[in-house]
Amino acid sequence: MEDSMEARAYLKYARISPRKVGVVLDLIRNKPANVAMAILKNTPKAAGEPLTKLLKSAVANAENNNNMDVSRLYVAQCFVCPGPILKRIRPRAQGRAFRILKRTSHVTMVLKEKE
Repeated sequence: MEDSMEARAYLKYARISPRKVGVVLDLIRNKPANVAMAILKNTPKAAGEPLTKLLKSAVANAENNNNMDVSRLYVAQCFVCPGPILKRIRPRAQGRAFRILKRTSHVTMVLKEKE
């Protein structure tokens, strides 16, 4: 059965909050690869650009490593996990320090072929 065939791509340490990435991933989950690409290109969100690159990478992996048919690919799974948090300090009034959390994301995208 060809169902086990899948192509994966990972985006690690992306300097964007997992919450912001998740919103965009929800738009493309279970969509055909070409439709997902169009959605990402026309979504005015910061996560759109890195996710477009990730989708291109996953499609290239499917084509070159697994000999899959590009026209039948769809986004089977896509999820984001929080990466390490960069902790920074912002000076505030009366000598206090406020902590700024610069969050990072690890994104995983899995493509499969439609039956």
